This record gives sequence, C-alpha cells and structure tokens, in this order.
Amino acid sequence: MLRWRLGPLLILAACLLTGTGASAADRRVALVIGNSAYRSVPVLANPGRDASAMAEMLRRAGFESVDLRQDLGTVELKRTVREFMQTSRDADVAVVFFAGHGIEVAGINYLIPTDARLRTDFDVEDEGLSLERVIRAIEPARRLRLVILDACRNNPFNVGMQRMVSIRGVANGLAKVDPLISDTLVAFAAKAGSVADDGGGDHSPFTTAMLKHLAAPGLDVRVAFGRVRDEVLRLTGGKQEPFVYGSLGGATMALVPDLRAADPEGDPKEMRRDYEFAERVGTREAWSSFLAAHPAGFYADLARAQVAKLTGSPAAPPAGEPARRPLPQTRPVGTDPATAAVAPGPAASPPGAEHNGACQREAQTLARLRATRAPEAVLRFEREFTCEALRPQLARLIEAVRPPAPPSVLPDPIPPIPGEPLTTSTARATPGACEREAQILAQLRNSRDVPAIDRFARDLSCQELRPQLQRLRESVGEE
Repeated sequence: MLRWRLGPLLILAACLLTGTGASAADRRVALVIGNSAYRSVPVLANPGRDASAMAEMLRRAGFESVDLRQDLGTVELKRTVREFMQTSRDADVAVVFFAGHGIEVAGINYLIPTDARLRTDFDVEDEGLSLERVIRAIEPARRLRLVILDACRNNPFNVGMQRMVSIRGVANGLAKVDPLISDTLVAFAAKAGSVADDGGGDHSPFTTAMLKHLAAPGLDVRVAFGRVRDEVLRLTGGKQEPFVYGSLGGATMALVPDLRAADPEGDPKEMRRDYEFAERVGTREAWSSFLAAHPAGFYADLARAQVAKLTGSPAAPPAGEPARRPLPQTRPVGTDPATAAVAPGPAASPPGAEHNGACQREAQTLARLRATRAPEAVLRFEREFTCEALRPQLARLIEAVRPPAPPSVLPDPIPPIPGEPLTTSTARATPGACEREAQILAQLRNSRDVPAIDRFARDLSCQELRPQLQRLRESVGEE
C-alpha cells in the first residue's frame, strides 16, 4: 500500500508498483549490504556508496522493506542474513545485494565480513558467510528470489593465506552456482572465475549499470540484466562480463511492475492528481517521473511544456508521435490557481505565482519532515504553514508523530527471558505506535545497547514486535 509519509516525488515513483508480472498486493523486500572498511586488507572505495545507491533505488521502486547495512563484521553479517530470512517469509519478492569481497574456496563461494583475517584456508568456514546460506535465507519468498553480488574482485587474502589442505583451491573471482530452489537468480558482477573492477568513479561499473536499467518499470528482470551486461562490457572495454545463474518460468517477472500494462489509458483523476504533485515539487526529476507513469494525453503535453520551460528547449513529443503544435501559455481550464502552470516571460509574475512557490517550498519541507519525523519540527512547521492544498498531508504527518496516549493496561513490566514463552499482554498499541517502535527497534539492532534494549522491552506496547525484540536480546546475549 502506498504510504503518504513518502515525499511527493516518491509518490510519483510509487505509482509504478502494479502491473505486469505482479499485483498491487505483492510484497517486495530487500537486504542491501556494503562492506568497504576491511581491517586486514586495503579498504575498498565503492561498496559503501554502491549499497547506499542501490538501497535508494529500491526504495524509490516501491519496495516495502529495504534494510541497508554497512561494514558488517562476522557476527553482524551472519545475524543480519538470519533476521532477513524472517522478513522474506511472507514476501513475494526478496532481493539481497552485497558489495564487498567475495572469494571461492574449494568450489564454495563466501561473502567476506570486514573483520575477517583468513590466515588459513580453513578459517573461511568460520569467518565467511557461504553464498548457499544467503540463498537459503530468501527461500521463503513466493515469486522471485534474487541475489546480486558485486563481489567478484581480486582476492587480497590469497597472498598471505596459509594452505592447511593441499588439495583445497583458493581462486580469484567466484565459482559458478546452480541454485536448487526454483524461481531463483544469482547475478555476478563478473562471470565465474573472473574478477570485476571496483571502478574509478562513484560506483563500480556493475552497480552503475544496475542503477540505470534494473528498476525500469515493466522490464523483465532477465532482460534488465541483459542490458546490464551490455552496459558493463561497454564501460570496461569488454574486460568484464556480468553473468546470471538460475532460471525463471515463462511469465514476465519485472522487479518494478508497470502500471500502464494493467491500465493503458490511465485514470484521469489520478493523472490530474499526479500532475499537481509534480507541479508542487517543480523539478525536472518530478516531471520525468510523471511522464514515466503517464506518457500520453493532455496532462503529458503540459508536463513536457513544463520541462521545456525548465530547460529552455522546445517540448519534445511522445516517442513515435509527430511534433504537436505549441501549447498556448495559459492556465488549463478548471485548474486551481495555486497549482496551475505559470506562463514564462519577462513580465511580472501572474496572480498565484507567489502562492505556488510557497506550496513548492512547503512540499519540500514536508518531505524532509516525513523522513526525520521530529515532533517539535512538525509542530513549528504547522504554525507557519500556508499551503491549504497540502494540509491533508500535514494532518496525517501530525497524527503519525503525535505521542501515543497511555494504554489502558500497562505492558509486561519485566522483559521476557530468552528461552521462555512470551507473556501475552492485554495492552493495545495506539495508532502509529507499532511504526515508531519498529524504527526504535531498528536503531537498537545497530547500537547493540543492552540497557537501552531492556528499557525498550519494558515500555514496548506493540505486541507484534515482541518476537523480533526477543531475537535481538538473544543475539546480543551471544556476543
């Protein structure tokens, strides 16, 4: 379900979530890991940035859950994958992306945590995480299981690694895999036995190509990776060829389904609403998102005129259509002055332009507040708020950040002891409490602060989170 706490631009991107290969009810989840800060070998430049960019792409593509983790050690890496298995249990699509070092030992592929030393080839079984375990973690997903490894780099541990078993081979790159689970794909940055380039820019060539092609609405994932392959070959001068292992059925499986495939004509009311959202944001990216969802029609022509106004170039016609006559620079009939297109020109700003600019600024502020969810900042913003068109969204945000009322019955005063059954509490979580407490739980997973976890357990009101909290306390106790 589309969440209103997303910013206006993200709302436009989320309009692409239903259609070919999936339904609106499909649940898509992802785990994204970037390991750059290795301690025993040189630091990698790009995996952290690659992981952040991939996580943002998946969020914009409408994934319900995107868990981004950076620089995980051995314990954290294994625990994170174990917890993601629970996340993927009721998902239709599950994706794992790992950027960092990956090595092959005796034909088995391992993902390498940042604190690994690998002094001997025998240590990899303890210090590394096998690719097979990652694949098993996403086995519960119902429709598509996808593992993406930007981890085929040159093995820096190989030089100093002592061989304990003479027949055990330690190679650069990764070994070929054959997933035993149906509807599973494993994508390597470079085919088996070869190495991948970390890249000299902000991202590796493999991640650069995926950011460009993987989230195209309605594009089958196999075709998307084919385009990624071609792009990487071009970027590396033919030196690096990505490869995908596994198979899918005959139906189209798009990572980002296309709304237009289900409804080519579109809903005029929805199109107008999306147009107004894009107009409030007012950036070229917002108009591009609108045109991706609504490529034809009256509002699409207006959107192209808005792009032309921003770039100073003539509006381009839709692909495959002849150029249209220039649109008159007037306000569309029946539109609200606060959201109507304003004609360019050296003359003084027409009526409503100042208010339109205020709505655009307040829409951007509202998007930032949805991300930070700071109650004090939201209340200050409410006192200075002027754009009535955005007031329903502001009201929903205020409702989401308002402190919960005390429950009629207090939760269990003593946190459950690991290994014992949970005590059922009769306290009912107030609206929005589960969402806030889920965010706190995510922060505690990263901080590993035992006193804070105990305090959170005593104050927890959302009973649905108790199993996750108990697993967190168990994992902290293991450290």
